Amino acid sequence: VQLQAFGGGLMQAGGSLRLSCAASGRIFSINDMGWHRQAPGKQRELVATITRSGSTNYADSVKGRFTISRDNAKNTVYLQMNSLKPDDTAVYYCNADRITYYTDYGSTATAFNNWGQGTLVTVSS
Repeated sequence: VQLQAFGGGLMQAGGSLRLSCAASGRIFSINDMGWHRQAPGKQRELVATITRSGSTNYADSVKGRFTISRDNAKNTVYLQMNSLKPDDTAVYYCNADRITYYTDYGSTATAFNNWGQGTLVTVSS
């Protein structure tokens, strides 16, 4: 199983971007999903998380501007980013805490701590 993120790019301050992250493979279920980001010279930080049932949590710095959502049927998590600021410039990584998938032997297995490859968001002033 793997996660692949899409949607990064260059945007002016005040603009909007939507990131997507799709999990691929023979997936049975995914529990908590989320987005983290890492700005140049800084540690990776949590942006937002969402449970399978849709409960969300946000970093204070993005509350009211970013919205996380997911489509369980498509194994995809989204991050709608509005009112972007230069401080939002970072590589954004999606993650899934646990992915349960079908094996070649007809059983299921679980992959823990899954991360996408990252997508760069650059916000100019």
